[in-house]
Amino acid sequence: MRRIGLLIIIGLLLLGFTGCSVNTSNENNMEKEDEYGEIDDEVVDSADPQVEKTFYESSPSQDKDVHVINIWIPWDSYADIINLFIDTHPDFPYELRITDLHQTNFDIDWELSDTLKNNGSGRFDLPDIYIVDMVYANRYTQGDNYQYAADYRDLGIDVDKLLVEASIPKYFIDLCTSPEGKLVGLGYENTCEAFIYRRSIAKEVWQTDDPEIVETIIGPGWEKFFEAAKDLSAKNYSICSGVFDIWKSVANSADESWLVDDKLYIDPKREEFIDLAKELKENDFTNNTRTWDDEWYIDMKGQGDKEVFAFFGPLWFVEYVLSPSCGGENIGEGTYGDWAICKPPMGSYWGGSIILAHKDTKHKEAVGEIIKWITLDTSETGFQYLWANGADLEIVNGVPLSVRVANNFDEGMDLLGGQDIYDVYTSVAEFTRGDNISMYDESIDHHWLTQVVEYIDGNKSKKQAIEDFKQNIYDRADYYGIVLE
Repeated sequence: MRRIGLLIIIGLLLLGFTGCSVNTSNENNMEKEDEYGEIDDEVVDSADPQVEKTFYESSPSQDKDVHVINIWIPWDSYADIINLFIDTHPDFPYELRITDLHQTNFDIDWELSDTLKNNGSGRFDLPDIYIVDMVYANRYTQGDNYQYAADYRDLGIDVDKLLVEASIPKYFIDLCTSPEGKLVGLGYENTCEAFIYRRSIAKEVWQTDDPEIVETIIGPGWEKFFEAAKDLSAKNYSICSGVFDIWKSVANSADESWLVDDKLYIDPKREEFIDLAKELKENDFTNNTRTWDDEWYIDMKGQGDKEVFAFFGPLWFVEYVLSPSCGGENIGEGTYGDWAICKPPMGSYWGGSIILAHKDTKHKEAVGEIIKWITLDTSETGFQYLWANGADLEIVNGVPLSVRVANNFDEGMDLLGGQDIYDVYTSVAEFTRGDNISMYDESIDHHWLTQVVEYIDGNKSKKQAIEDFKQNIYDRADYYGIVLE
């Protein structure tokens, strides 16, 4: 019997479950809880913003002959994507059973890791497809859990041909390539950061708001960025809201990850951030805010201690953070319509997700059909084209990962003075990197940025801050798998 079904296991039904870690020792559980508990107080949140959505529910099929594909999703917007796949593939002969974990009270990364390593768990079936937040991507493509991911080629996907046809940015390919050189994941969204600046301030300081000219004023590189900061400061403007605004760009420019050959490595370009942050603060080039704090949002309205020239962010940031926080909904209200985007001094990305399949799925070709449709299908019936073309989906707007698809559209925004945005974001992808991270970067970033704050606030010397950072990591050597010399 051929039948299409959709089952979402509602997260609210699972609230009674407790977290389950990859390593079941209490020490490691406490370690991770301690680290992630501190991050909110000190450094930026790396996750995508959550948007309330409507859950879909249906009953599981009672027909034992129906083939089922289990799909784990980290937030409920993916249910819309799967529903759209069903709508556009009426003859697809599988039931798609979705486990949506985004409202559960346990760590999704822990649960997925534990399930993969134990070939299933007491509460969930092993997923055929699993979607992972970009923050944890490295763990599943190159880190502890990469061996469970299927090579896209084994799913019947003509990877070599389709990557070229879709023009997928290299940073995403690098991020999703296993140590054996197999492509095991991709996404559908380009989350590279643009430099988002105030037109009126650019005109006052440099007599132009032309994005092609402004990008040559603020970059490439930090030397030009700081020269621009001096020009802005002379007119009593801050170049950005806080020192952490540039962190992702600095980190993404590094040549190596935090861990090299199982040893802690401080890449010179990451180490440079401690000096860049100090220069920003000492010269009063920012308003000294923290990402996600109230003052950061106030700066988007132009109502901070000093007016702020720019922010860094992907399209989702423009749409769902800057737009509702700019103080207006029409041109002339607040800072609405006074923004433009250009290439940043350095490339970086923020947010997004990757889609993987379990290497032992019994439905390789069917799973491959779903994944290809989301990630590599550039036709007018492929997901990325439908998404960019305004399909009725409760999904955060963004830039298609496929440059070929993005090039089909001119996406102007009144918030940005009518500027076409896709060209900028696709061009930033050309100098963004995905080959310089480890699966512990978010946690190690936290320890590094905590010490940077101690230094720029005058509580420690630069030397002491770096030594304390190293010691914090060495104290957690077992957790990070670091070999101590």
